[in-house]
Amino acid sequence: MTQPNTLFYGDNLPVLREHIATASVDLVYLDPPFNSSRSYNVLFKDESGQEADAQITAFEDTWHWNHKAEETYFQLITQGDEAVARMIEAMRHFIGANQMMAYLVMMAARLVELHRVLKPTGSLYLHCDPTASHYLKVVLDTIFGPTNYHSEIIWKRTTAHSGAHRYSPVHDVILFYSKSQQFIWNDVRLDYDEAYLDKYYKYDDGDGRLFWRDNLCAAGTRKGRSGLPWRGIDPTDKGMHWKYTIDKLDELDAEGRIYWPSKGGMPQYKRYRDELKGKAISDIWDDIDRINPVGAERLGYPTQKPVALLERIIAASSNPGDLVLDPFCGCGTTIAAAQKLGRRWLGIDVTHLSIALQKYRLKDAFGLVAGKDYAIKGEPVDYQSAVQLAQDDRYQFQWWALSLIQARPVSAPAGGKQGKKGADSGIDGVITFVDDNSGKARRAIVQVKSGKVKVGDVRDLVGTVEREKAALGIFLTLEEPTQPMQVEAAQAGFYHSPGWNRDYPRIQIATVQQLLDGAALKLPPSAVTFKQAEKTDSQDEAQLGFRFGR
Repeated sequence: MTQPNTLFYGDNLPVLREHIATASVDLVYLDPPFNSSRSYNVLFKDESGQEADAQITAFEDTWHWNHKAEETYFQLITQGDEAVARMIEAMRHFIGANQMMAYLVMMAARLVELHRVLKPTGSLYLHCDPTASHYLKVVLDTIFGPTNYHSEIIWKRTTAHSGAHRYSPVHDVILFYSKSQQFIWNDVRLDYDEAYLDKYYKYDDGDGRLFWRDNLCAAGTRKGRSGLPWRGIDPTDKGMHWKYTIDKLDELDAEGRIYWPSKGGMPQYKRYRDELKGKAISDIWDDIDRINPVGAERLGYPTQKPVALLERIIAASSNPGDLVLDPFCGCGTTIAAAQKLGRRWLGIDVTHLSIALQKYRLKDAFGLVAGKDYAIKGEPVDYQSAVQLAQDDRYQFQWWALSLIQARPVSAPAGGKQGKKGADSGIDGVITFVDDNSGKARRAIVQVKSGKVKVGDVRDLVGTVEREKAALGIFLTLEEPTQPMQVEAAQAGFYHSPGWNRDYPRIQIATVQQLLDGAALKLPPSAVTFKQAEKTDSQDEAQLGFRFGR
């Protein structure tokens, strides 16, 4: 049975073990969280002391040596593959029980599962930080085998900037491994620079086909047929040999593929411009820029990667219809690139912010609807599970609740961790729409409450809508609203849509239970995409005083 496109909410280790079949995936890309700005020495600091505990609290972007890391380590050395057990045990002896070791233990457990789910023809690309890449390479060599290592890709993600007593760090590392020696590989090429083509491919025999005169000989003499004289020319006299056999040279000359200088000299091979396959891609990628801070592609997610980066990887190491897996899918760049290139996909992430952003992105870019065009697993499906989520983490609940009404959350700080309110001024999410022919984006401001609610909350929302000059305000609550809240909302009046010539309640209250039961908000039906809103966002954000993730 074919695995449907699916987004999983949860820890990727149990998800991989319980939901992803062995040898079912064609390509894995992963960009696990790691804080490259943290001091190298602090990463290796033992976590047994008070000072280390304080540092751990401040450092939330990676794993830490705790009971869970110790348990995973124990499973690896007692229940796992013998080679993996010896490798991880030796690493702990060398590195110690610190954050770096915790990171490597948790990664090793996941890489074992990712190796399991890959088909024999599958490949894995691990995007990492230079601080840990050499350790991860040892882990990958142990799990995948050193003969299945293919490339260490250097992606220049930024321009040079001053560093403290070191060279400016401007690159990430992407490690490329395959499951076996029979792996999918497509020779992806780049377009040549026009200036380069005009400089070298400028010769014309009169038929309009431009060509470059390439050498027919290579350095060094040979004893075989490539070292024999041809047409009176002995390459051995020049310390060289023919690049082709004598028979092939005759064939090329008969086809008019050899250029003979009018004044004598060495013949040359005609390499035609219109036959170029494109420029081969090296393992240094400096042609894909990081996402512009104000670009239309940016979603406001701190670790977002450019779509072009993932498109290159997916095009090279999979075919249309293949299954692509991203176990740390973040804001969904891998998923978007896979969808665009006609691949099937699976995404896993441990935050509802990530899953919510991917829902918006898939709807916005491809018109895909969660539950209809792809599956969602791990999210609350009833009121009791929603209550449990709110009790466990109110910000995770907030992001999930916003996704019920397709509201985009305001941008979150690094690592997907929502901090204290302040910058958002009581605004949790935004719904953008266009309802007249001016093309101007209008907004509905969303506020989410997971605890006790009162009439003052609605008054505050009314004030926020007025202050931000928004069209509508949505109050999304876990608890049932009180009668005074309903009255306060009704007294806020209506928003008149000029395009649809209809009135919509200016303040609307919706409960999680109503939304789970299929209720919908009363909004103008013209949703606007990120790209359509781009022209008005830069102007309106300054006026609104907040920034939402694109």
